[in-house]
Amino acid sequence: MGAGNNQYIELSDFTSEAVDRPDHGNDFNKWNLSSSQIQLIFVRLGLISDDEFGYKHSLDDIYLTEDAEYMIDKIVELSVPRAIEIVRESLVDHKGDVNFLHEDYRLLERLVAVIPQDYEVDTEADDVSREVDMNEMKEDDSSFPENFKNKVYLSIIDWKLQIRMEAALIHYHSPYPEIRAITDPIDDPSIPVETLRVYVIGLFWTLIGSIVNNFFVHRMPSISLSSHTVQILLLPSGKLWERLVPNKTIHLLGYSIELNPGPWTYKEMMLSTIIFSCSSGTPYSIYNIFVMKLERFYGLKWVTWTYQILLALSTQFLGFGFALLMKKVCVYPSKALWPTILPTIALNRALMHDKHANNVAYGWKISQFSFFFLVLIASFVYNWIPAYFFKAISQFNWPTWISPNNIHLVNITGSGVGLGLNPLPTFDWNILDAAGCLTIPFYTYANRFLGTFLGFFVIIIVYYTNNKWTGYIPINSNRLFNNKGESYNIHDILTSDNAFDDKKYREIGPPYFSAANLVLYGAYFCLYPFAILYHFVTEWDSMKASFINVWTSIRDSFKFDPYVNVYGRYANDPHCKMMSKYKDVPDWWFMVILITSTTFALMCVIFYPNETPVWGIFFTIVINLIFLIPLTAIASVTGFSFGLNVLVELIVGYAIPNSGLALITLKSYGYNIDSQASNYITDQKLAHYAKVPPRAIFRGQLMSTLLSVMVALSIANWQMENVPDICDRLQKDKFSCPGANTFFYSSVQYGEIGPAKVFSGIYPVLKWCFLLGVLLVLPCVWFKNNGPKLLTRYFQPTVIIGGFLDYAPYNLSYFTGGLYLSYFFMYHVKRNYLLWWEKYNYILTSALSAGVAFSALLIFFAVQYHPHPLVWWGNTVSEMGLEGGNGRQAWLDVNSAPEGYFGLRKGHYP
Repeated sequence: MGAGNNQYIELSDFTSEAVDRPDHGNDFNKWNLSSSQIQLIFVRLGLISDDEFGYKHSLDDIYLTEDAEYMIDKIVELSVPRAIEIVRESLVDHKGDVNFLHEDYRLLERLVAVIPQDYEVDTEADDVSREVDMNEMKEDDSSFPENFKNKVYLSIIDWKLQIRMEAALIHYHSPYPEIRAITDPIDDPSIPVETLRVYVIGLFWTLIGSIVNNFFVHRMPSISLSSHTVQILLLPSGKLWERLVPNKTIHLLGYSIELNPGPWTYKEMMLSTIIFSCSSGTPYSIYNIFVMKLERFYGLKWVTWTYQILLALSTQFLGFGFALLMKKVCVYPSKALWPTILPTIALNRALMHDKHANNVAYGWKISQFSFFFLVLIASFVYNWIPAYFFKAISQFNWPTWISPNNIHLVNITGSGVGLGLNPLPTFDWNILDAAGCLTIPFYTYANRFLGTFLGFFVIIIVYYTNNKWTGYIPINSNRLFNNKGESYNIHDILTSDNAFDDKKYREIGPPYFSAANLVLYGAYFCLYPFAILYHFVTEWDSMKASFINVWTSIRDSFKFDPYVNVYGRYANDPHCKMMSKYKDVPDWWFMVILITSTTFALMCVIFYPNETPVWGIFFTIVINLIFLIPLTAIASVTGFSFGLNVLVELIVGYAIPNSGLALITLKSYGYNIDSQASNYITDQKLAHYAKVPPRAIFRGQLMSTLLSVMVALSIANWQMENVPDICDRLQKDKFSCPGANTFFYSSVQYGEIGPAKVFSGIYPVLKWCFLLGVLLVLPCVWFKNNGPKLLTRYFQPTVIIGGFLDYAPYNLSYFTGGLYLSYFFMYHVKRNYLLWWEKYNYILTSALSAGVAFSALLIFFAVQYHPHPLVWWGNTVSEMGLEGGNGRQAWLDVNSAPEGYFGLRKGHYP
């Protein structure tokens, strides 16, 4: 084996000194490895940091966990030929996998490139991997310097040991460091999981969370209990049960139930968290009910409790049924990381059993548990500054302070009403983390920010060319405007029964979009065809396998075969192997829910006058089925997701004209099916990582969703009858219902007025955005296949287009600060200080978010519910001039427009 570009170094070059054996029970002799080999393994497993490599004292204080011993056993047991086979297969499987660390992938290439002649095997995998090795190493040798900062294992020191080490990590744990940091390579099925106390505690906090979240969802700003917050409350709840409830067994219906099965376990904690999280949000159908029932909206008397229950259950559970189809696509594959859920597991592990407790990460000895609570306290205290004492540092729009009434300065740099071009836009974690800067991969964040940045220039061009009269309207608003630049009052074109009045419409005219809103809609129309076609072209093999898996799931659900291989081709995945010890949920259980919820949906449109045809239900099911695989596949890998609400609104508006009721009914199904399916799938992936039995998850999700639906309906009906002036813009307790009002406006805009008038008559260019989405596939695929490898590896055009959606009302200021943090933690620290990153990164983001959540709750009830305003320069400067809504917020004066109004001329409205 040569050295050269492969950095092959003898292990003796680092240390050959014998290491004294620690006296606390570790038996290193059993592995028949040298001291230096053991050190190298410890570095790779994260038991010691690189700066301790080569020092005999580095092993003295090592506490070998069961996980570490298991992995060392597997490394020693693994034969070199088998390791070579695993590494070669991994090179093929993870080629182009952006979540597989690039330097780790290149290490595998170099390990294969210097295989001794004695181990060469002529296989098809060898041919493929060798092609990958030779072609790409020639192009990218410059990315691998002779020394690897804080990653000594990237140098080939002991080839036989390292190829077994890398193969063992992939084959017996996970190829991804973020997964290895939060999961175990072994599982103990005897750990209590589905206990009585889990359901009591989990459903209790689901009840509390549903009451709080559903009650305040109509308030602006809203207030909520997050999963991070509740998970912290679950710990004392479980410990309290563990201490106070007697250890007795009760017998009920032939089952023996232990009241207190011992210590509160991390699996019980995770199951309780999932029970809460799967239904912590407000059911989407609640907006339907508000809009249909309230007198200020449609005021329909036939919206009974029966209808509400049928609507809410069908919209929530149709997604549940779809989750069955996606288990083999987005749960079992190791590539389906679901980055957004990783902090939840990391917090669970930090609170319950800190697997890194004895590791020293580059001098950091503090445990994850202590680190979490220190950061939480700091975040709790600090959040009072941007939220109450010094609000200017929250939306730090300092460029506008130079000239608060300069419309062009505010348009470019404003955080409130502008586009937010500001290199230092905020010191508020709530804004910094708007896009999950310490959660989603850096390449995803960077691609999205690139799209947001490009969107900035497109909006500027549209606005300052006064395209479609946008110069008369505020540049970055999600509101609709009339032809005098005022907020569009929907009721001006409705009858007393809230039906569309064409005569009034001919007098008032159509609504107009701001420049940012116009670009946003264009991006949506471009994104839908692009996402499907691009994903199909570039990921054809995985997409083909996904559709085969979906078909297999549908076929198997009718077999009622208890011996069917539920994991399919993923049966050898280490986590699937561990989960195979538990009974899986039969597919027919999901099919029963799918059929039942579809029946409820049909009853809603057949027996109630909501102007919705039966085919509309099947249309929404089909369109969600078409988009389900690409949408969930993209989200599971990148952490980026988007909904089908705009697409459904457009299609239904054309297909069922002049019907706001039909539009909001089908919009509820069209958006919520995929949304709920994704919600349930992520919870199943959480269970997969934490080794919670699938049937326990199924039962927990089912009960939690039923409870949350009933709570949400009860609160909604109570509020509509008892809260005076609810949904009024000036409601005294701030229950102005921003969500319900938007829902109502969209029902009129796309339903009563119809997209044919809005898009064909005023903005015909938007229709061409669908074609643009199709045409953009060609250059993007060409660049992906032929561009510089360093760029194309991380090039995600779907996410770039998605960045255009980050306006109206948001802007660059919500994402710029997060970009800095994402680069530092998700790229720099992860690449150069992996041990620290594995130990602390997800704990850091969880603690910061939990501190803000607790602080926000206290601030709301202490100084906001009964207002105690703190008036001084630091709380008023950010709202000076145009940013505070003072003065004309448009570039052009409508009074200077022909006849005193802009847009289409009267008599020529579409």
